[in-house]
Amino acid sequence: MRVNHVGEVCAQALYSGQALTAKNETVRVELEQAAREETDHLAWCEARINELGGRKSLLNPLWYGGAFGIGVAAGLLGDKWNLGFLAETERQVEAHLDGHLQQLPAADSRSRAVVEQMKADEARHAQTAVDHGGAPLPAPVQLAMRLAADVMRQTASRI
Repeated sequence: MRVNHVGEVCAQALYSGQALTAKNETVRVELEQAAREETDHLAWCEARINELGGRKSLLNPLWYGGAFGIGVAAGLLGDKWNLGFLAETERQVEAHLDGHLQQLPAADSRSRAVVEQMKADEARHAQTAVDHGGAPLPAPVQLAMRLAADVMRQTASRI
């Protein structure tokens, strides 16, 4: 759950940075709404970490700052790329959450419920971004995003 929590820290920062630099008011509102929903996810993950006796990543301030900067940069590229970045981020998060669901014990219904709801919300965010004009990102950008996310997951699971 620590890795999921870090993902939600990053999502909040990312969408806040993207909203800050969005050109279109409708896009800004959608990004702000997504950020608010990620706040719920963050709280759910933190509660579950506490229930399981775990701890949050010690690098959360670093994760937040980096993701905010990436969000600002995505927004500066224009709304179609900003939304495309949101959609691709959410698709990759959804895939991560699907893998996490496969690893969770069937008996851990509380964690499963949290992850399943997050997965549904992330899929909705991705579709909303596409519906508002998000452009598909080039394959090299998608790959770079996956590699960066892998580094984040590996690091967050330890620190």
